[in-house]
Amino acid sequence: MISFESDYNNGAHRKVLEALVKTNDEQTLSYGYDQFSKEAKEKIRKACGAPDAQIWFLAGGTQTNATVIDSILHTYEGVVCVSTGHIATHEAGAVEFTEHKVITIPQVNGKMDSGVLDKFMDEFLHDGNADHSVYPGMVYITFPTELGTLYTAQELDDIYKVCQKYHLPLYIDGARLGYGLMSKENDITLPYLAKHCDVFYIGGTKVGALCGEAVVFTHGNAHPHFFSITKQHGALMAKGRLIGVQFDALFTDSLYFDISRHAIDMAMRMKDIFKRKGYPFFVDSPTNQQFVILENSEVERLSKDFLFTRWGKYDKSHTTVRLVTSWATKEEDIAALEQKVLG
Repeated sequence: MISFESDYNNGAHRKVLEALVKTNDEQTLSYGYDQFSKEAKEKIRKACGAPDAQIWFLAGGTQTNATVIDSILHTYEGVVCVSTGHIATHEAGAVEFTEHKVITIPQVNGKMDSGVLDKFMDEFLHDGNADHSVYPGMVYITFPTELGTLYTAQELDDIYKVCQKYHLPLYIDGARLGYGLMSKENDITLPYLAKHCDVFYIGGTKVGALCGEAVVFTHGNAHPHFFSITKQHGALMAKGRLIGVQFDALFTDSLYFDISRHAIDMAMRMKDIFKRKGYPFFVDSPTNQQFVILENSEVERLSKDFLFTRWGKYDKSHTTVRLVTSWATKEEDIAALEQKVLG
């Protein structure tokens, strides 16, 4: 059985594992103060073009989102995201568990529109009952989006300007950041992204690491007690080196970007297979997630040889499925899919 179910169904890239083994016998300081974490942070600052950035390593995406958002919001505030946003749909209410409301606004192809955000904030601030509502305290987007789509540089700039207009910190969830940056349709660089938000994270779990995300507060703006907040969330790793070593390897010799580019190459080959067969797409994704509309009988046929996600019912006789490539996708996996789909 070949899996296209997710981009975290493999272990770690060989060079990451080698780095973990090579450093295994060394004793280090704990809680992310080890030399490997320090080196990784310097490499990330350089890659982001953000010398003043504060960087923290956490284990997973949901944990990271809940911790970062809770560190920014006051008790009476919520976080604004689109209706398809990851924290609104696929995190089991983790943000609400910290007692902060997720405030949703309409989306377009999985993306937030700056005009919609501006209108929402204007109407909220002119509502005579605003004091009785959860106050919007920050904005959350993902790059790529939950549907695999991308913001353009102009769209990101427009959103950030609206955030600054209303004094709302902008937080970018980068669980699949590498796959967005390496898309052939992307016009955003890592330094550009760092300059157009207040905090984001670089996903490692889905891009070559065993586990781990790198949170980047772009201009030294982390909560002064973020260490304590992280521990309060059960997110502070005693063996912080575990993630530091991995990110040190990922940000050495452009490994993070090279393996992300491979995933995109595999995804575009996959996309072409379904296009040649004439299957429609639920959304036109230029990244490693592909959403295809298949007849129910075809879903059953392909599921005998491949694992993928049944994203939702499209109509009575069709299902939207999601197939995902990753840094570990093999060319022979794509060839097998091609043989099965095209015959």
